[in-house]
Amino acid sequence: MRLATLRRVALANGFVRASELRIPVEQARREVGALIFDSTIMSLNGDISCRDCHRDEFGSTDGLPNAFGAGAKGIGRERMHSGGKILPRNVLPFWGRGGKGFDTLFWDGRVRLDGERIISQFGDKPPSRDPLIVAAHLPSVEIREMVIDTPDIHERLVQEDVAGAHRLQAELARRFAGDRTIGPKLAAAYGVAPEHLTFGEVVDALAAFIRDEFRIRPTKLERFVFEQGAISKDELAGGLLFYGRGRCSACHGGPYFSDLGFHAVAFPQAGFGKNGFGVDEGRYNATLDPKDRFLFRTPPLYNVSKTAPYSHSGSVVRLEDAIVAHFDPLRLVDPAKMSARARADLYARMGPASREPLPSALSDEEVRQLVAFLRMLDFAQR
Repeated sequence: MRLATLRRVALANGFVRASELRIPVEQARREVGALIFDSTIMSLNGDISCRDCHRDEFGSTDGLPNAFGAGAKGIGRERMHSGGKILPRNVLPFWGRGGKGFDTLFWDGRVRLDGERIISQFGDKPPSRDPLIVAAHLPSVEIREMVIDTPDIHERLVQEDVAGAHRLQAELARRFAGDRTIGPKLAAAYGVAPEHLTFGEVVDALAAFIRDEFRIRPTKLERFVFEQGAISKDELAGGLLFYGRGRCSACHGGPYFSDLGFHAVAFPQAGFGKNGFGVDEGRYNATLDPKDRFLFRTPPLYNVSKTAPYSHSGSVVRLEDAIVAHFDPLRLVDPAKMSARARADLYARMGPASREPLPSALSDEEVRQLVAFLRMLDFAQR
């Protein structure tokens, strides 16, 4: 009965086979997109690629609490000591990005599909109707991420419209077109002469690679639900907690184990934060709506055991503690050791979290069982 119940509630909460989420891509575009993903040409200063922050060994993240962008060198902790500038948020994994229905991107949802309309920093002139392609336009013009933060850059490129972004990206397109390896392949993939290539083709190919390389793949949970596969006692208990008393599926439902909505969890804040002084106001930075302060998009859970550290600022190292933060956040901090300002900010983050009832308190054994269940969402990386 417990086995049948878990299968039933998983399906009722939107779980599907991995193959149902895949969007096919053109192989030639995917192949040149892989070269673009690994190329430092994508950065204006020519010193960072997408691969530098999205590594296989860290589950398609960088393994750090806060990212280190342009100017940083090396892998993992090496980047922290190499002179790069800190980006005040945790790198998001790529699993499922561009799959069917995955239409809200970034921690703050700054790119999302709203009916037929794309909401983004491009306003009413998005470069594509595909949220993934729109999102893929942004890192190349993000100061500190792929553009070194200097006074000259601020003077020449930092503006209140997208004209500066278009000029920068046109320059990147010219560089890709002139590359002896990437240029001819990119031109052939789109049937144009190299001199007619635009940044649109560059990003379309990059998105094709991300969509295919990081597609959702079969998991142990899929085998259990659809093929009567094996499950351990801890995995079974954790699954029933996930969909039952733990209330995890209230937000982590759907085919990606995320409602792609925005919620507040009172995680500790690591680093100086998107708003500075140890503060990150989350979705408010994208909408300027006070109701959105401290809200962040629900993280999908595929491969979650491989993508530590957790939370928008990477403040939690253990998956067990990430679960605890949802129902007992004060367990992860010592308020007596915090400054008055830090405590005030913690209380402010807990305010939005209180709008939704906290899940039931769980024992350490139950947390361990939840982790066992979540590991059923892991799949082999390529």
